[in-house]
Amino acid sequence: MTPPAWPYPLWIAHRGAGTLAPENTLAAFRVGAGHGYRAFECDVKLSADGVPFLIHDATLQRTTPAHGPATERTWAELSRLDAGGWHSRTWAGEPIPSFDAIARYCIRNGFALNVELKPPSPEVEHETGRAIAERAAALWDGQDVPPLFSSFKPAALAGARVAAPTLPRALLLDTLRDGWLEEALELGCVAVVCHHPLLDPQVIGRIHAAGLRALSYTVNAPAEARRLVAAGIDGLITDAVDRFSPGAGVND
Repeated sequence: MTPPAWPYPLWIAHRGAGTLAPENTLAAFRVGAGHGYRAFECDVKLSADGVPFLIHDATLQRTTPAHGPATERTWAELSRLDAGGWHSRTWAGEPIPSFDAIARYCIRNGFALNVELKPPSPEVEHETGRAIAERAAALWDGQDVPPLFSSFKPAALAGARVAAPTLPRALLLDTLRDGWLEEALELGCVAVVCHHPLLDPQVIGRIHAAGLRALSYTVNAPAEARRLVAAGIDGLITDAVDRFSPGAGVND
């Protein structure tokens, strides 16, 4: 089966440019764009009052001065936190962005976005996917290139499917567990996103034969990028935005 046309660039900047600037902030997206990237990945959760916002961890202490579960704070509280000072003095005061702010930045600039749905617990997986997808459907209404939702949590993808069935979804995998491809198909996914060591020409061939696309995270070594491109990969998520030039193929 031939997969449908794929609207996303090969190279995707992980958490914005999440090593050169504070991850999952507008600053990181701008740094990535400055290196020529036109597609970005980010992590999205729901605040205590239901506002989608960007952060990777379940807790606040790694990337802000605050402590405790991120999703137990209201958006008013979260929006006042410094999400940049942990990285370097250059970015001190950089705020946690709302999903709306990142969406508008990407839409205005014609950038593609891979939204990882990051529910903090099993009890809210479905609701997290549903609420973020519902908001995304409104934000990207009428746009040519929709966001791509991905998640390690099938229930979050199921929630996204309920709220916005036409927006594309991808199953994230850190292991090729039994039935992984069937699971992706049952969820109506358009892609599978795997940890890069899991992928070889045979696995990518299985994904393509099922009519899906194959993406990989987090690819930072040129030799690994070359291997995956030769194997037919459709997307490479990378931290190394200063090492790879997204418009020039795979660098030596």
